[in-house]
Amino acid sequence: MTPFEKAITWIDAENAQDPNHETYQSETYPKELLYSNRMYQRLLDFQPDASEAVQVATKAQHICRWKMPRESYPMDRVGYLKWREDLKKFHAQTTAGILVDAGYPQEFIDRVSFLIEKKLLKKDAETQLLEDVICLVFLEFYFDPFVQKHDREKMKNIILKTWNKMSEAGHQAALKINFSDSNLDLIKEALGL
Repeated sequence: MTPFEKAITWIDAENAQDPNHETYQSETYPKELLYSNRMYQRLLDFQPDASEAVQVATKAQHICRWKMPRESYPMDRVGYLKWREDLKKFHAQTTAGILVDAGYPQEFIDRVSFLIEKKLLKKDAETQLLEDVICLVFLEFYFDPFVQKHDREKMKNIILKTWNKMSEAGHQAALKINFSDSNLDLIKEALGL
């Protein structure tokens, strides 16, 4: 196996241990394995020639996330932001260990960590690509459950924040997602379209 094949196989093996499950199209999956597969597929659809580093970062974006639950931090804005920062480091470190074992050079490992930690968003093209994929996967698969849980004004704020993180290419891809009529209306209202 190549280092890439080893890395992807081992990332999947880690994510397959998620005790949380999600049902999609009548099949049940470990939650983070399903998320990882959605991220990877969306990347390949959105930018098929993405570098190996972006491909690995995409697969490992939420690696072992269940090991650091949101509830283990204060349930306020400061706690949320601290949790998000710690998660990025945790995902990067977990992935780095796998990449060392897979035989990648340190320069490659550092690049993947840089991407997973989302450094230089809006300035680094590959960090931006990863962020676009994250936002597209959220909008396609996780947006509707958010709509069910939050009021209209909060959702409009979430839509704006998501939109502002994306590139123009990301915006174009997002508008091609097959949203329900009511969700599409909500998105258009939030964006003033």
